[in-house]
Amino acid sequence: MELYLAFAITTATFALMPGPAMLYAAARTLAGGRRAGLMASLGLHLGGYVHVIAAAAGLALLFHAVPPLFMAMKLAGAAYLVWLGLSLLRDRDNAVRPDLTPLSAQRAFAQSIVVEVLNPKTAIFFLAFLPQFVDASASMLVWVQLLALGTIVNLTFSLVDVVCVIFASAVMAKLQRSRRSQRIMQRVGGSILVGLGARLALQDR
Repeated sequence: MELYLAFAITTATFALMPGPAMLYAAARTLAGGRRAGLMASLGLHLGGYVHVIAAAAGLALLFHAVPPLFMAMKLAGAAYLVWLGLSLLRDRDNAVRPDLTPLSAQRAFAQSIVVEVLNPKTAIFFLAFLPQFVDASASMLVWVQLLALGTIVNLTFSLVDVVCVIFASAVMAKLQRSRRSQRIMQRVGGSILVGLGARLALQDR
């Protein structure tokens, strides 16, 4: 119980620390509204399971064993984020055409899965974090424990992302009547994505 209590406290602490996922979900909300933000959060959540499964299977060790693979994944993810941000900055009509909202939400969902899958730091996080709370002497197999713990972490992080989306959408609701304000929010969202991509590309391991 002490081990799992420590796991719960540590997971909650990490989840509440502002990070790229929070900013990404908020940026998607500012650019496309609450539905787009929620769909982006769902995409990040589903993409996270790729890393959970990889960590449980030991595949994430490749990022430590083969540094060029880590760098290639990092640059690919960074380039994708920058491309998404620039797309928002160039899309002048999206903020004033409500009929594009459903399509925007669908794109946010699909793109968010790609963003999370291409984020090698998520793989490294699960690889470094989860084994600390595995009990090798327990009756449950180690890989099953890793899957269970990873799922809990992913759900916790996603819950915080959804809260960020709700707060961001509340800000948007106050500015929704102004086309100029919508355009500004779209630019803010695009700028955040470009900044996240640049940060990921330039940050050390």
